[in-house]
Amino acid sequence: MSPFQTLKLPNGQLIGNRIAKAAMEENLADTRQAPDRELFQLYKAWAEGGAGLLLTGNVMIDRRAMTGPGGVALENEEHLERFARWARAGRAGGAQFWMQLNHPGRQTMANLGQQALAPSAVALDLGQFSKMFAEPKPMSEADISEVIRRFAISAALAEKAGFTGVQIHAAHGYLLSQFLSPLTNRRNDRWGGSLENRARLLLEVVKAVRKAVSPQFCVAVKLNSADFQRGGFDAEDARQVIEWLNELPLDLLELSGGSYEAPAMQGEARDGRTLAREAYFLEMASELAGVASMPVMVTGGIRRLAIVEQVLDSGVAMAGIGTALAVEPHLVKHWREGRNSHPQLPAIRWKRKPLAALASMAVVKFQLQRLSRGRKTHPQVSALWALIVDRVYIAKRTRQYRRAMGG
Repeated sequence: MSPFQTLKLPNGQLIGNRIAKAAMEENLADTRQAPDRELFQLYKAWAEGGAGLLLTGNVMIDRRAMTGPGGVALENEEHLERFARWARAGRAGGAQFWMQLNHPGRQTMANLGQQALAPSAVALDLGQFSKMFAEPKPMSEADISEVIRRFAISAALAEKAGFTGVQIHAAHGYLLSQFLSPLTNRRNDRWGGSLENRARLLLEVVKAVRKAVSPQFCVAVKLNSADFQRGGFDAEDARQVIEWLNELPLDLLELSGGSYEAPAMQGEARDGRTLAREAYFLEMASELAGVASMPVMVTGGIRRLAIVEQVLDSGVAMAGIGTALAVEPHLVKHWREGRNSHPQLPAIRWKRKPLAALASMAVVKFQLQRLSRGRKTHPQVSALWALIVDRVYIAKRTRQYRRAMGG
C-alpha cells in the first residue's frame, strides 16, 4: 500500500496520507501552562512537513498533575484563544490535528510539589532515580469520577478550539495504563482485580469523551501492545482490551509499548525481549490489528520510507513517526519528492539505563527547542550537553510552576 494513500476513518473523516507525526512531549508551554509562540512555530514546521496527521505532545487534563513543568494543560476556557492559534498552526497544511490528552498518575515529578494519584500506592522503581517521583496515593471513587469528567471537558474544549480530534493516552505507564497493569493496579474494588475491572477506567473515559464531542470529531486511543515488564500488561491483555474498544465509536487505535520503568518506546525492554532497531512494536501490532475493528497505527523507531511501507503491508493502517520528525520536520515531504531521507540520532549506550533514557529524551527536546525558535536541528549534539541543558531548563520551569501554583 502507498504511504500517500488517504485513510477514511469510521466517523467519515479523511486523513490525507498514512503517516502521522506521533506525540512527543514538548515542554514549551508558557508559565500559565498555555500554548505560546514557540509551540505555534514548532507546529508550523510540522504542518509544512507533509504528514497526514499531527498529534500534540501531552496535554494534561489537570494542571495539578503534570508530566513536566513546561507542559500544556487544558482545564477551562481561560486560554482558549491560545489553543485556537495552536490549532490553526497545526492545520495550516491541511493535516488532521489531534490533541493528546493525558494524566500522569504516579509518573509525576516529586519536585513539582503535587500529590501523585494512582490506582494503588505502588511507587516507581527506577533504582537510585526513584526518589525523583512523588509517592503515589491510591485514588478514591471521587478522584476517579473527577478524572473521567476532566478527560471529557478537555476533549470538548479541544473541539471548541478547532482541533479535529483527541487521542486518549493509555500507554507508557501513565494513569490509564497504570490502571490496566496488574503490577501497578492492586485494587480490590470495581476498578481493579480482573482485566475487565482494570480496563473499566479507560472504557469509561472513552465513553465520556465521545459523549462530550460531536460525531465528526475524531476520538483515538493510545494503548500499549505490552508493558515489557514481567507480570505486567501483555499482548493477550491488549487483545482483550481492543475487543472491548471495538464496541465503542473509536476512530483510530495507536499501539506502542513500555513505561518509564521499561522505556520500550526508546527500544529498551525489561522482560528480556530484544526490540528491533526500527518499528519496535510491528510484530505485535500487526497481530493485534487483525482484532481491531478501527484503523490501527504503530509508533516506535520508524525513520525510513521502506519501513513505513513494511508497516502498511503488514495490515497496519498508519505509521507514527516521532524522533525522525524531530530531526527532520519535512521528512514526509522529502519522501514524496523522491528523496531517500532517513534521519536518526546517535545511539546512547550509557550503562545507567534510566540516565540514558533521560538523555535520549533530552536530545529529542533539544531538537524541538531549536525548531520552536525557527532554527535548524542539530542531531549530533552531545547527549551529555543536551541532558545538562534540559536539566537546567526543567529546574527553571519547575521554579516557575511552583510559584504559579503557590508552592
